[in-house]
Amino acid sequence: MTSRSMLPAAAGLSFAALLSSAALPALAADHAHDHGKPAAAAAAPAPAQGEVKKVDKAGKTVTLAHGPIENLGMPAMTMQFKVKQAKWLDGLKPGDKVSFQAMMAGGDVVITSFEKRP
Repeated sequence: MTSRSMLPAAAGLSFAALLSSAALPALAADHAHDHGKPAAAAAAPAPAQGEVKKVDKAGKTVTLAHGPIENLGMPAMTMQFKVKQAKWLDGLKPGDKVSFQAMMAGGDVVITSFEKRP
């Protein structure tokens, strides 16, 4: 091969190297994650909204007709939940509107934060 026939190949290689080096910072910024922070430091999921259908103080559960629970990938439905703190059920009655967050714990969906709405 002569140096003249290698010129287009070398130019193509230099162009490819230029493109990849220019794209690396953009890719790094696009894929930036905070791997050093613990999961608890991550933003809390948006609370789900629900309406109380039934309260069972003895069983420490509440039945809610709720909207989607994003962090669990759960669609809107009516279901019974265990509650992390039984005192959240005090004064709660069917028809009350609530905001809540829920997590999976031991195979159950448990309400981990709860607030009665006006």
